[in-house]
Amino acid sequence: MLRKLVCLIGALLAATACAGARADEPFYKDKQLILLINFAPGGPTDIEGRLLAKHIVKHIDGHPAVIVENKDGAAGMVGTTYLGEVGPRDGSMFGYFTGATWNYLVDPGKFHVDFRTYDFIGYQPGNVVYYVRTDVPPGIKVPADIMKAQGLVMGGLGADSSKDLLQRLTFDMLGLKYRYVTGYRSSNRARLALENGEINMHSESTPGYFGIVEPTLAKAGKVIPLWYDPSFDGKTFSTPKVVEGKGIASFPAFYQSIKGRPPSGPLWETYKTNLAVDAQMLRIICMPPGSPPAAVAALRKAVRALNDDKDYAADAMTAIQFVPHYVVRDDLDQDVRERLTVPPAMRAFILSYMKKAEK
Repeated sequence: MLRKLVCLIGALLAATACAGARADEPFYKDKQLILLINFAPGGPTDIEGRLLAKHIVKHIDGHPAVIVENKDGAAGMVGTTYLGEVGPRDGSMFGYFTGATWNYLVDPGKFHVDFRTYDFIGYQPGNVVYYVRTDVPPGIKVPADIMKAQGLVMGGLGADSSKDLLQRLTFDMLGLKYRYVTGYRSSNRARLALENGEINMHSESTPGYFGIVEPTLAKAGKVIPLWYDPSFDGKTFSTPKVVEGKGIASFPAFYQSIKGRPPSGPLWETYKTNLAVDAQMLRIICMPPGSPPAAVAALRKAVRALNDDKDYAADAMTAIQFVPHYVVRDDLDQDVRERLTVPPAMRAFILSYMKKAEK
């Protein structure tokens, strides 16, 4: 009897130890993780997302198998809403999205599941450089010459595009006269149109400008940079490292140099709102609402480590000529949700301003 009791106690202790060991195991041990990308294969979002998937696995405790899936359509809305409405909430799926924050700001009604309720892992800011052909009459030799330019033709991607909105806002704040031609759908097409003389002004992401435009069109004297959009966290402006020492002014600095005062007014407030939401959170990594806290914590830890991964940096430089850096904080959910909560009057002004471009 005593021997049976000892054996029973031993078995219970062993079972408790095993249970404790399982509880201490990494959340993702022996699991599969799906990375959902909201744009088609081959584009910038897809390339960056696949780079992240390739390298993040070594930083996730438990080293799960990471599988990439693309769900594109409706300017990224198909994939973004799929994650929140259909995606599993057990930690087995996360998203790498472009434009999700701006789509929500412009029309939150498109989201059956409020985007602010998603669990946010990290985000990557994006900045653009504006440039113009030097042969615009009477000739553009320095950025300030844009103020006397004649026949300016601005090229855009779509009237509802964040890129187009920023271009129009900066030109309108400066009081420039221009013709607006949109619908090129990609910067590659708009750049070709600029080279062919269909348009003479456009803007590119900093990787696109410094990787393509500067070494070709700018070096050949065909275009010059005008200004860049600074980073803005909702309170403070900062200079992206990629433009440091390049001799290009930020738009606020350029405006101050031309007008002798800082920008202000409704257009300026709209510009700042765009920077804080779309530009600052151009790419966002998130999970469906209600995902396990252990899964969220594991992925945030992995993204932090990815920022210091030299192999990832080298691979990124080879593939996309820049190294993405992700903002990751413990209070990220609160940060994103606060930025996405904008006054109804601001949303109404943005929608009205966009509709004016369609006329």
